[in-house]
Amino acid sequence: MKSILLIGLGRFGKHIAIHLNQLGHEVMAVDHVESRVEAVLPFVTNAQIGDSTNADFLESLGIRNYDVCIVAIGNDFQSSLETTSLLKELGAKLVVSRAARDVQAKFLLRNGADEVVYPEKQLAKWTAFRYSADHILDYMELDDEHAIFEIPVPDSWAGRTIGQIDIRKKYNINIMGIKKDGKLELTVSPDVQLKAGETLLVLGRNRDLQKCFRT
Repeated sequence: MKSILLIGLGRFGKHIAIHLNQLGHEVMAVDHVESRVEAVLPFVTNAQIGDSTNADFLESLGIRNYDVCIVAIGNDFQSSLETTSLLKELGAKLVVSRAARDVQAKFLLRNGADEVVYPEKQLAKWTAFRYSADHILDYMELDDEHAIFEIPVPDSWAGRTIGQIDIRKKYNINIMGIKKDGKLELTVSPDVQLKAGETLLVLGRNRDLQKCFRT
């Protein structure tokens, strides 16, 4: 369990609060709009209404006590930048800030952000991969070249073992797990027989994965 400071409770921030709650973390939520703070009260440990660009207000939160500080401000980049800079000045251990464009990311990283997230950009990329191919159910980028795809077992693979298909050698990809009836099995060996209706988690380079599974 981690102690997390979440600043900015718009739609993105609220979803973060909900998921952090589900994961069992302690969350202090902050926003300058009272209605947004009230909306996340069921999902957070504590919440305050306040201006995150005010150094005295931020200092009163005890910034050094949080494992992670997330700046989820979306519509006011100046406030996001000032908040990010102040958090680092006040001794934040890890600052993760939201960016909408590359130029914003550069400024945030130069002014205190340890990491930057792109909600719209990342979702756009996921959507492009997910819906440009009939056989991709989910997608997770690992770096610029590698990803994990969730795909249904291709018809031509059903009834054959992983060794018979020789997946790694033929397609240059690795099967990381097999999902059966909603349960993930991570013990994968060459003699495992693939069946129709199962889904696979496959790891490899983007170009190899897309070449293998794109229709």
